[in-house]
Amino acid sequence: MNKIILFSSILALTLVLSFSVESVFAHPHSGQVLINGHTHESQTEITPLTGVIGLEKSTIFFHSPQENSLPWAFVEGNIANHVEGYPVIIQIFKENDAVHFAQTDVSASGDYEYKFRVLNSENGVSSKIFDGDYSVKIFKVVYMYQENLI
Repeated sequence: MNKIILFSSILALTLVLSFSVESVFAHPHSGQVLINGHTHESQTEITPLTGVIGLEKSTIFFHSPQENSLPWAFVEGNIANHVEGYPVIIQIFKENDAVHFAQTDVSASGDYEYKFRVLNSENGVSSKIFDGDYSVKIFKVVYMYQENLI
């Protein structure tokens, strides 16, 4: 499961999860994502790299509401069949224009997390880095399972 969450601290993260879940994160395993009351389809596809491993690309949606006052967001997930030694690549797009790229390591248990700023505040003046709807592409190297292997 991949998801994106806005947060400013552990307390704020708890509050975000408790009060505004639908506007700040997505669950691609369900196939549908609810953002601001609108349903969006999530997509996952695997491109074989060898006969054993492949590149899994998940596309999910991220919404940073106009009234957002939280400075951070993060992408997190768990890869059940990850290939050790390969990082997760994260690409964020707004209206098909690339706005942010990142790479993060995967733990031995398959967990990954990448934290990024969505709101900047300097000298009492806040400016939005992310505002509105975005598509997020997450690339993972995974083992491909074939049912008929003996």
